[in-house]
Amino acid sequence: MRAAVIMLALAAGAYAAVLAVLFLAQGRLIYPAPPARADVPPGFVRVHYATGDGLTLGAGWRPAAPGRKTLLFFHGNGADWQSTAFVTDWLAAAGFGIFAASYRGYAGNGGRPSEAGLAEDGRAAWRMLMAAGVSPDEVVIIGNSLGSAVAVRVAAETRPHALVLVSPFHSLTETARAAVPWLPVRLLLRDRFDNGALIPSVRAPILILHGAGDTLIPVEQARRLAAASGNAVLIVDPNAGHDLIAKPVVQQQICAFLDTLAEQEP
Repeated sequence: MRAAVIMLALAAGAYAAVLAVLFLAQGRLIYPAPPARADVPPGFVRVHYATGDGLTLGAGWRPAAPGRKTLLFFHGNGADWQSTAFVTDWLAAAGFGIFAASYRGYAGNGGRPSEAGLAEDGRAAWRMLMAAGVSPDEVVIIGNSLGSAVAVRVAAETRPHALVLVSPFHSLTETARAAVPWLPVRLLLRDRFDNGALIPSVRAPILILHGAGDTLIPVEQARRLAAASGNAVLIVDPNAGHDLIAKPVVQQQICAFLDTLAEQEP
């Protein structure tokens, strides 16, 4: 009996230790920023803009051709603004402007990423475009993976031309629970990123793209998010996983969606 009690105590202690480590390390797990780099992709210029809480962010901008929209792109958690050039090259060649936004703690920017911080960074990117003379109805907000949370937040607070989400989650809590069902993630997570609660406030056409084989963010989350929006177009790629954003067909689907919206304009 005594041995059983000791074993239970050791198991409980080990479990508590795992919880403590994960709680303290969650920032590095959720925001694994790659090393900063100095390159500027062809066609882009480096821009700097201020956040509402006093940070200066560096990002990239490629102006739109006449008559084309500007895509405000929020990248995923393991990417940087330079990588946006790779996953928007077809759209850029078609004349769309690309504002490759960045986050605190990424691409050499100061500060530490958090849900509240990334919301500030998204608002700052929007203000940068407005100050540059781009009107709200000329902006299409795009978010990939973690960037979907920033995109939904900004779209809910503004009035863009459209919102496009690639490999989005319904909430980060659900994503974490699916990955580690044996952990009390609701108690552990500081940042929840509840897209499902925010997306009904978006007053713009919405396109959601997801891979059926996504093992990081199950496609069911995209379906729930589309249902929560009430008006989203959902396209599921049966042959894609979480790397969907890297497939050229995604850019073509985005362009087709925007062309359809243009045809519906009076």
